[in-house]
Amino acid sequence: MAKILIKNGRVIDPASNVDGVRDVLIENGRVTAVKSRLTLRQSPAIDAKGMLVLPGLIDMHSHLRDPGRPDKETIFSGTRSAAMGGFTSICCMANTSPVIDTPAAVKYVLSKAAEEGAVNVYPVAAITVGLKGEALAEMGLMREAGAIAFSDDGNPVADAGMMRKALEYAAQFGAPIISHCEEKGLAHGGSMNESALSTAIGLPGIPALSEEIMVARDIMLAEEFGLVHIAHVSSAKSVELIRRAKRRGVKITCETCPHYFSLTEEAVRNYDTNAKVNPPLKSKKDVQAIIRGLKDGTIDVIATDHAPHNIEEKNVEFNRAAFGMVGFETALALALTNLAETKALKLKNLVKKFTVVPAQILNLNKGTLKVGSDADVIIVDPKAEWTVDPAKFASKSKNSPFGGFKLNGKVLYTVVGGKVVVKNGKLLV
Repeated sequence: MAKILIKNGRVIDPASNVDGVRDVLIENGRVTAVKSRLTLRQSPAIDAKGMLVLPGLIDMHSHLRDPGRPDKETIFSGTRSAAMGGFTSICCMANTSPVIDTPAAVKYVLSKAAEEGAVNVYPVAAITVGLKGEALAEMGLMREAGAIAFSDDGNPVADAGMMRKALEYAAQFGAPIISHCEEKGLAHGGSMNESALSTAIGLPGIPALSEEIMVARDIMLAEEFGLVHIAHVSSAKSVELIRRAKRRGVKITCETCPHYFSLTEEAVRNYDTNAKVNPPLKSKKDVQAIIRGLKDGTIDVIATDHAPHNIEEKNVEFNRAAFGMVGFETALALALTNLAETKALKLKNLVKKFTVVPAQILNLNKGTLKVGSDADVIIVDPKAEWTVDPAKFASKSKNSPFGGFKLNGKVLYTVVGGKVVVKNGKLLV
């Protein structure tokens, strides 16, 4: 494997507490040196002057639709989309068809990823059989097969007793439970945030309480039975509940997604189904609370919830449209534009939420540029302005509400295990 020398870039590696101009040397798929001045004979260097050199991003929440829906996404297309966005490791959720609820299904994803993936893929296995919430799946065997975590994402585990059992089992394997917090009885039939706007435009609403009531329940369960990671936090009250729980020492972590700090419910005013997500986009007050939660450490991680859907499931009446948007290729730029540039979040803190923190939650030896670590590295031009064009995404699906948005921050290089998969903003694989 060729040696790679990256020179003169601003290296930000929160895991090593590094933030400064350094050179990075990659040999045999590993980082072998991070120093002020390095030279390498007979090997061209990548000049990263004025660029950010970061650990490869980790997305702990995405949907690759494989097995079952190759019309929406495949491991081939999804991992290339991830690489374009600077993600070198992604966790794919279990709500596929069939569900990833057996060791064989976990092994299928891993073997397919080894065969055709452009980045590292870690399967998240189901908590319950068929995501039905009725019987625990074979968690121990799936963990042995390679599952990184457990989640019924897309469905809440409604039965508190079942969730308790899941937490107790998962604790034995050192694997987190990722909770989809939604009280279906309150959310039933809704398609956007319940508010004055939903009334004005005639769409059935989902109250924020649908999320918050389950966040409160899971906090109480975590206090008694072990770590819960709460997915896609979107409401101000959820942030405050988690903040108070952390102050009490409850073992709880959480994530939000770029759309929850970049958009409000106004994005659906003209019935744009690409902005229909679950949980739904909320008010300006909620967006401000999400940003505050990121700033003060209440929200640990930024994840994409990359949810590809084909045009047949989005180009329909709003109530009938599928929930979800693609996110790999816009996530970092949205964070840089809406958090770093506005000074809402320091750059080092922003990088932390995409790298070392998800690695810690998932017990992954990733998310760092320490000497000896896997050479998962990205080079980003923080000043590059670009206009989002979903038609150009590497993802099979184009369901993004950010088409036409001008963002700052472009991924120029993505290196996975010492192999360059994106060069000058273009895929090589």
